[in-house]
Amino acid sequence: MTLEPAGVRRQALSVGLATALYGISLGAVAVASGLSVLQACLTSLLLFSGGSQFALVGVLGSGGSVWAAVAASSLLGIRNGLYALQINAAIRPQGWRRPAAAQLTIDESTAVSVAQSDDAGRRLGFWLTGLTVYVGWNLMTLLGALIGRSIGDPRTYGLDAAAAAAFLALVWPRLRHRSGLQIAALGAVVDLSLVPVLPAGLPIVAAGAVGLVAGLRQVSR
Repeated sequence: MTLEPAGVRRQALSVGLATALYGISLGAVAVASGLSVLQACLTSLLLFSGGSQFALVGVLGSGGSVWAAVAASSLLGIRNGLYALQINAAIRPQGWRRPAAAQLTIDESTAVSVAQSDDAGRRLGFWLTGLTVYVGWNLMTLLGALIGRSIGDPRTYGLDAAAAAAFLALVWPRLRHRSGLQIAALGAVVDLSLVPVLPAGLPIVAAGAVGLVAGLRQVSR
């Protein structure tokens, strides 16, 4: 089914605005994990990948090292590189649009783009979704960080557990299929098995690596 430009715009804006709201949780959790408001905002401005950002602040919040946090975040960011291959073929960005497209290549912009049946719709869906999420996500991150800074001890309000809850909300749609559930279960087993023997932050890195290998094996079949 081919959507008219107005339909693509509605789809892109609805997805973009709904996703951007998660930025409030990210900002609050980032501050609760020890980041400053500026640092929280920089993760959204520069990293701009919800799953990777929640992994970063989650590892830091659990007492993990900066290197473990970066490793966990990077593992989750690999999928965006795979999306970029698909997006490059779909919208064929040129010149300054190439680095801009790389920054905006996330789950939501890719999903809306590839759902369209013609080149014009794919380009419109990608750019509008990506820009909507980017602007909204950064604004909501700032709002969440300011809220997190003002409330004091995050444990009083349960924000110390918010990273896990928000991350689960982001990945929940991927658990509707058996393959996603199997990979998630494998990662959970690896993580829980290594918690007693490895420093904080490293179990999730190991679980992410195992999950990545398992996911790539399923894709190659």
